[in-house]
Amino acid sequence: MASAAPDRVSGLTTVRPFAPASMIDLIGRTPLIRLRAFGADTPDVELYAKAEFQNPGGSVKDRAGAAILREAERTGRLRSGVTILDATSGNTGIAYAMIAAAHGYRLKLCMPANVTPERSRTLKAYGAELVLTDPMEGTDGAIREARRLFAADPQRYFYADQYNNDANWRAHYEGTGPEIIEQTKGRITHFVAGLGTSGTFMGVGRRLREYNPDIQLISVQPDSPIHGVEGLKHMETAIKPGIYDDRLADEDVRITTERAYAFTRRLASEEGMLVGVSSGAALAAALDLAARIREGVVVMIFPDSGTRYLTERFWEAEAR
Repeated sequence: MASAAPDRVSGLTTVRPFAPASMIDLIGRTPLIRLRAFGADTPDVELYAKAEFQNPGGSVKDRAGAAILREAERTGRLRSGVTILDATSGNTGIAYAMIAAAHGYRLKLCMPANVTPERSRTLKAYGAELVLTDPMEGTDGAIREARRLFAADPQRYFYADQYNNDANWRAHYEGTGPEIIEQTKGRITHFVAGLGTSGTFMGVGRRLREYNPDIQLISVQPDSPIHGVEGLKHMETAIKPGIYDDRLADEDVRITTERAYAFTRRLASEEGMLVGVSSGAALAAALDLAARIREGVVVMIFPDSGTRYLTERFWEAEAR
C-alpha cells in the first residue's frame, strides 16, 4: 500500500510506502527548489537547488551509503558478524550509521578529529565506533587509517571504500539524475555540483550526458589545498577517488572558502535555506555561470543541512 502526495515545488506526485520496511525506503525523491532571492540580474536564467538535506539521514550521502551497503549484502561481502568500515568526513558515516542501526550491523568509522560536534554526536547516537585521525591530514588521513585497519584484519571488516566503490556513483546515475530530468521536465541546461568522493557529480553527470549531450556539467572544488569547504576535495593535492574522472566536466570551477561561507549565510537569511558550506560553494559557482549565459535552467546539488555546522564560527559574520 502506498500514499501519494503532490510535490509542491516541482508539481510531481511523490509515492512513498505507507509502511516503509526501513529508513532506506525514505531515501531519494528530494524536492527541486527554485531560488528566488538570487539571479535578479539574469531573469532568463532559472536557478534550482536539489534539496538533498531532505533525505532521512540529512544529506545526499544517504543515497550512496544505501547503495553501497545494499550491493555488499547482495554479493555476500556484508553479512552477519562483519563490521562495516570506512573513512568519512561525516555525512556518509551518518548514512551508514542510520542504516547499520536499523539493520543490526556494527560500524567503525575513521574520521578527522576536527569534525563538528554535531556530526560526531550524531554518529555516537546511532552507535557507531569512531576512530579519530589527525585533523591536519583531513579525510586523506582517515582513508589511510581505514586502509590500515582493513589490511590488518580483512576477515573482520567489510571495507565500504566509498571513494572507490562504483555503487557510489551508480546511486546517482540510477536515482538523482533521472529525478532531475523528470523534475525539470527535461529542460535542464547546466548541472553544478561539488567534488568530494565525486560520486554525485559522476553519476548525475553521466546520466545527464546520455539524456542530452548539450547539457553542461560544471564541477566545483575549493581553490586551495587548505580550505574550509567541508565535504569538498582539492583534487590535485588530495588522494584522488578512484571513481573520479576529470574528463567528464565541461568546466571545473574553483571557489574560495570566504565566498562559500558568504553565500551559505545568505542562503539562510535570504532564502530560508539552512544548508552546509558546500551548498554555498555550489551557489557561488552557479551565480558566476549565470552572469555569463543569457538563458538556461541551472540545477545545483545542495548536499546537506546547516544544522550540522552551527558551531562553526563563520556563522558569526555578517550575513551580507
